[in-house]
Amino acid sequence: MTLSIRNQLPGTVTAIQPGDVMTAVKVRLDGGQDLIAAITSEAVDQLALAPGVSVRALVKSTGVSLATSRVDGLSIRNRLSGTITHLELGEVMAHVKVTVDGGRITAAITKEAATDLGLFVGSDVVALIKSTEVSLATA
Repeated sequence: MTLSIRNQLPGTVTAIQPGDVMTAVKVRLDGGQDLIAAITSEAVDQLALAPGVSVRALVKSTGVSLATSRVDGLSIRNRLSGTITHLELGEVMAHVKVTVDGGRITAAITKEAATDLGLFVGSDVVALIKSTEVSLATA
């Protein structure tokens, strides 16, 4: 299956925190970073997720926000540090590729935000991803 989702990060499930409806699944990405996915408990069962299972973390580029430094006082758990390797400014939106340990994250943000943040190729950023924006797939 081919997907339009640009962010497909390989990793391994390291922990599962079950809830009544939603479950938090901790994934160690191949680059060594940890990512949390908040998915339905039904999906955890259907995918047969358990520690040690290989997965792909899927995130739409519109679900990725960028910060130019570490942000305190924020509920977003997933924070991946990296460097901008590609920046394309359109009329309204910007397409930003960020290299992180072991992979690449693509973010679609407004042109105004990219300009206000002073983003450029080579600048360090933090990719912020809400756990509810992360889907998981198995092979």
